[in-house]
Amino acid sequence: MSQASVTPKARRRRHDREIIALAVPAFGALVAEPLFVIVDSAIVGHLGTPQLAGLGVAAALLMTAVSVFVFLAYATTAAVARRVGAGDLPAAIRQGMDGIWLALLLGVAVIAVTLPTAPWLVDLFGASETAAPHAITYLRISSLGIPAMLIVLAATGVLRGLQDTRTPLYVALGGFTANAALNAGLVYGAGLGIAGSAWGTVAAQCGMAAAYLLVVVRGARKYGSSLRPDAAGIRASAQAGVPLLVRTLSLRAVLMIATAVAARLGDTDIAAHQIVLSLWSLLAFALDAIAIAGQAIIGRYLGANDAEGARQACRRMVEWGIAAGVVLGVLVVVSRPLFIPLFTGDQAVRDTLLPALLVVAVSQPIAGVVFVLDGVLMGAGDGPYLAWAMLVTLAAFAPVALLVPSVGGGLTALWWAMTLMMTVRLLTLWWRARSGRWIVTGATR
Repeated sequence: MSQASVTPKARRRRHDREIIALAVPAFGALVAEPLFVIVDSAIVGHLGTPQLAGLGVAAALLMTAVSVFVFLAYATTAAVARRVGAGDLPAAIRQGMDGIWLALLLGVAVIAVTLPTAPWLVDLFGASETAAPHAITYLRISSLGIPAMLIVLAATGVLRGLQDTRTPLYVALGGFTANAALNAGLVYGAGLGIAGSAWGTVAAQCGMAAAYLLVVVRGARKYGSSLRPDAAGIRASAQAGVPLLVRTLSLRAVLMIATAVAARLGDTDIAAHQIVLSLWSLLAFALDAIAIAGQAIIGRYLGANDAEGARQACRRMVEWGIAAGVVLGVLVVVSRPLFIPLFTGDQAVRDTLLPALLVVAVSQPIAGVVFVLDGVLMGAGDGPYLAWAMLVTLAAFAPVALLVPSVGGGLTALWWAMTLMMTVRLLTLWWRARSGRWIVTGATR
C-alpha cells in the first residue's frame, strides 16, 4: 500500500501503535532503574545512620558518573535504528557492538580514576567523619560495576534501535529482583554490612550486562556480524556521543545551579526543593518513555529514506507529548493532598512546597513537547544542534536563577526560572523541528 493511499486516521493509528508498543515497556524499565538505590537505602538504613549517610554520598557520585555517559544509549539507539530502517541488520548490530566496546573502555577508565580518588571525592561531597568510611567502602566496591552499568546503557540502546523495548524491561525487572535478594543476603545473611550491599549491586549489574550481551551476541551470530572491537567504529561512536555529552553536562549544570540556589534560600526551601525535584524527575520518566520511542521510530524512518514518514511521526509524537503533559499536570494538582504528607509533616515546608508544585503542574505540557522533540532530534542524530541548544538554555537560565535570592524570590520564583529554562528549550527545539534541517535520510547521517 502506497503512502498516499493511507488515510490520515490510519496513519495516526499506526503511529499510536508504534509509540505505545515502544513507550510503555520503556517506561517500566526507566522506573525500575531508581529502585536499585531505593532498595539499597532501605536495607542499609537498618544498619545505622552513618551507613545510610555514606550510601547517600556514594550513590550520588555513582549516579552522576553513570548519567554523564547516558549518550551511550542515545547515540547507539539512533545509529542502530537508521540501519534497521535501511534493512541492514548486520550493520545495525555491528554498530551496536562498537557502542558496547566503547562502554567497556570508558568503564575501565572510570574505575582507574575512582579507586584512588574515592576519599577525595567523598570529602568533596561533604560527607561527615562518621559517614565517610562507609561512603568510601561503598564507592570503591560499586565502582567495579561501572563497566557493567555502561554496557547496560549501550546494549539498551542497541535493543531500542532494533525496536525492542520489552527485553530491557525484563532485564531491568530481573536485575531489580536479584539486587534486592543479593543485598539482603550479603548485608544480613553474610554479615558484610554496607560492603555486602555494594557487592550485591555489582553482581546484579554484571548479571544484567551478561543478559544483554547474550542477546546481542545471538543477534551477531544470526546475521554474521563481527564481535571484535573495531577502532574506526569505536571512534565514530565516541564522536557521535561527544555532542550529547555536552548536552547532558549542560542539563546537569542547570539542576546543580537550581539546587545550589535553593540551598541559599534556607533549610525550608531546600527541603521543599528536593521534594519538588524528586516529583519533577518522576514525571520526566513518563515523558522520557515517549522520547525513547521517538528516538527509535525517527531513526528507522530516516534510515528507510522516508522523510515524510519521519515528519508525520514527529507531529504525532508532539501531540502525544502535549496530551501526556496535560494529564500529568492535572494529576499533580489533583493528587497533591495525597502525596505531600508522605514527604513531610513540617507545615512550613508544605506551605513552601505547594505553590512550587503548581508551577511544575502548569509547565508539564511544555515539558511534554520538549522531551518529545529532544527524542526526535536524537533519533535523527542531530547531536551537535542539541549541544548548542542546551548551552544556550544554560546561558539563559543561570543568571535568572542566580538572581532569585538577591531579589527576594523564594522557591516558587526558582521554579518559574526552571519553567523559563524549559521554555527556552522548547523554542530552540521547536525552531529546529520546523526548519526540517534535522531530516537527513540514509543509513548514516
